[in-house]
Amino acid sequence: MKKNIIHFLLLLILSTPYAAFSDTEEEANDTTDEVVETSEEAETTSLESGHGWKNVAVAELGKSGKKVHMILVEHERYTDKTVYSNAISRICQGETEFCRVRFWSEARYIPERAKLTADQRKQLRADYLFNKAAGIKELRWSCTVDPNSVNCM
Repeated sequence: MKKNIIHFLLLLILSTPYAAFSDTEEEANDTTDEVVETSEEAETTSLESGHGWKNVAVAELGKSGKKVHMILVEHERYTDKTVYSNAISRICQGETEFCRVRFWSEARYIPERAKLTADQRKQLRADYLFNKAAGIKELRWSCTVDPNSVNCM
């Protein structure tokens, strides 16, 4: 029983939206890179979540209006590919032109912007991209999730 409570509390702590710890809105507006939704926007937009995963942030690619969804996968389930397909199906449902979903199993590596640091890229578990205009639809896996994948990152 104590172990379940500890796991629940740990999951609750890890699933706290990363935006709560972001810089001030003024500092965020000073950057010209891709910017995560402001906390006001996040409050009005309900982010998707499901069994084994949670959408913790949505970043915009520059000023394009295209969004990148940053997903936290339960660390114990990061090798379960059904978690990823469930998240992609729910998030990209109804998207006819563009959908990008990135997955991590540790909240501390989830970026505040669409651009990734070397450490964030190294900890990325999967990256899904659908871009109709470019003719791209691919799901690339971290070698820790699927070492035999042709699209292993």
